[in-house]
This record gives sequence, C-alpha cells and structure tokens, in this order.
Amino acid sequence: MRHVVIVSLLVLFGAADAAARSLEAIRQRGALTLCAHPNALPFASKRGAVPGFQVEIARELAKRLEVSLEQQWVINSFQYRRAGCDIVLDAIADRGALAEVGLRMSRPYHRSGVALAVGAKSSVASLADLQSGQRVGVQVGSIVSMILSKRGIETSPFAFEDDIMEALAKGEIDAAAVTPAAIGWFNKTHPDGRVRRIAAFEDDPNLNWNVAVGMISPDEKLTQGVDDALEALLADGTLARIYARYGIELQRPQ
Repeated sequence: MRHVVIVSLLVLFGAADAAARSLEAIRQRGALTLCAHPNALPFASKRGAVPGFQVEIARELAKRLEVSLEQQWVINSFQYRRAGCDIVLDAIADRGALAEVGLRMSRPYHRSGVALAVGAKSSVASLADLQSGQRVGVQVGSIVSMILSKRGIETSPFAFEDDIMEALAKGEIDAAAVTPAAIGWFNKTHPDGRVRRIAAFEDDPNLNWNVAVGMISPDEKLTQGVDDALEALLADGTLARIYARYGIELQRPQ
C-alpha cells in the first residue's frame, strides 16, 4: 500500500486545464475519468483482481451517470497536470481550500481521520497509557507527528502507512498513528496478526475530516449528478458494502 493521500496532491491541479467538464460532454464521450494512484491499496490499484475502494466507488458513480469509468494512473505532479481527470476521491471536504486549487466538492460521503493502532496483546488503551520509551509510528511531516511530539510522545517517522503497520506487526514500534483505512486493510490482509484500533484523536478537529469527490471545473448538472449518485449509494448500502470489502467501516460524515 504505497499510499499517496490524494488530497495532499490536489495543489497540483492549480496548473491544470480549468475548462468546464459538463455532464453532457462526459455522456457524449461515454466515460467518467478518475485519477488515482496505481499502487495504493486499499485505495486503488491497477494490478490484480482487487481494484481498491476508490475505483469501486468511481465505477458506481459512473454507472449512475450512465457512462463507463476510465482510470488515469498518476503518481507525480507531471502526470497530474496532464491526466485530464474529471474526478478524484477522498478529497478533504473543505470547500474553500478545494476552490483555491480549481476543484469543486461533492456532498461528503465518508468521515476519516487518524486513529491509534496497537498490537492485539498490548495493554495500551489510550495515549495516556504509553510509557516512557514507547514509540508511535507516524508519517513523516504529518500533523499527528507534530501533535504527538508536542505532547512529549516519542515517534518514529515512516514514508508510508503500510510501512508503519508492518513495523507495528514486527514489534519495532509500540503503536501506529494511521488512518482507519490502513488499520482495516491490515486486519483484512493479516487475519492472524490483527491489531486493535483506538480512537485516540476523535476530539481533535485537525485529525478528523469528511471526504468528498473532488471535481475539476464541473458544470451544475455534473455536480448535481454526482451528489444524487452519492446519496443513492449511501441510501442503498452500496458504499458501506464497498468499504466492508476492504475491512473498513463506513462512517457517516458530520
């Protein structure tokens, strides 16, 4: 899971073509285009039979817009600027911040953030239970790494969430500050080495957020079409079933 959080790359769209993408044009083309990372399960993958929940959700959106789905696999700024995406998923639902980089957000469809993972036999039940010398794995440069450091908690930086989870499984660290998706996917793929999830940061607004579909210069009909599709996917349980296939519990946005 070489996880590149899509929202951290949204600034790259500032240099992208800002021409409006109308629902009519997408239907004439016959396809909705998703930009996603090619090797970032559980989010997305171009290899094997497991596509990732972003791809599965985008397929359902395309189906309800009466078109097929196309994927553009992107991993760097050059590719993002030239990919011609219509949508990205898991955009943090901050309307003003997205508007600054030329994106319009859909209605929120899920709530994410940061949680604490510990080994199944660990006695840690909260941050307060961490003892001197115990280390928490964090993504380098992340907000949670700074918050924990200010609290005097020792951290170990990693580039990717899957590396943090593997270090936790090996006992190289004592806890992991990662997304619920990373914890759920680890437990799904490591049934004999499951970890426990602790809601250690649920009261911190900086570490909890709604996610939405980020749309690149959509017209009103496309925006409404995506919103209506998301509402239907939430109402009939499709989104919950997609997330469950990756070991993730759908959290209603707040």
